[in-house]
Amino acid sequence: MTADALQKITTDALETLAALLDEGHSERLTSLLRTMARFHKYSFHNICLITAQCPTATRVAGFHTWRTMGRFVRKGEKGIAILAPIVGRRHSDSAEDDSKRVLGFRAAYVFDIAATDGTPLPQVAQASGDPGTKTAVLRAAILERGIAIEAADDLSGALGTSTGERIQILNGLSPAETFLVLAHEYAHCLLHRADDRPGSRDTRELEAEAVAFVVGEAVGLDARESSRDYLHLYNGDREALAGSLDRIQRATSVILAAVTVGG
Repeated sequence: MTADALQKITTDALETLAALLDEGHSERLTSLLRTMARFHKYSFHNICLITAQCPTATRVAGFHTWRTMGRFVRKGEKGIAILAPIVGRRHSDSAEDDSKRVLGFRAAYVFDIAATDGTPLPQVAQASGDPGTKTAVLRAAILERGIAIEAADDLSGALGTSTGERIQILNGLSPAETFLVLAHEYAHCLLHRADDRPGSRDTRELEAEAVAFVVGEAVGLDARESSRDYLHLYNGDREALAGSLDRIQRATSVILAAVTVGG
């Protein structure tokens, strides 16, 4: 594939991505953000209590909070004990001191999502399509750079990670997601391991995801909704995309030259 053809693929795909970002949050992402806001942020002590009692817990909430999300704790399920503050007004000699304070703590119970049934929680959109042999081609290009690739059963909520010398990919992803996460993490290796990397994590994630989007478009994957949702979570918009255009094009050209060889 010629340099001009690669440039056109990149330009067209980035314009598509910019237009998607202009549309704002998808209904799916809006619903997800509203749902996530209902989950309480627990103290370190309570996190330790939750982990000790239910090491497999992922999303925990109280009985009534689950009901507001259309889910119901199954009969007979055992709750996870945590400490909840007792808030009240402490007696004071000062008439002006009428503020609420933590007077103590009491035991309260939360339940993991695995102990509930009901309406599924909203999920971030996922890419679709089949990259075919392109995943193997991309893996080979990464390995040729001296970057190791490893599979992992748990990445603390992430789909992939990279250090510059190693990329880890979560097991169980679809073929489309595997390809795109691999491209995303490879973009980090190409762009964000030198002294000139952007200081903002939002910018780094925007650049890596934009590269993955362009490469995904080039091999026929549909990542439009998933990339838009991801970039909105990192404050991505058309202006930010334009500000990183040169860097995005630089990494994209490297990856496209490898995965579209002979195309």
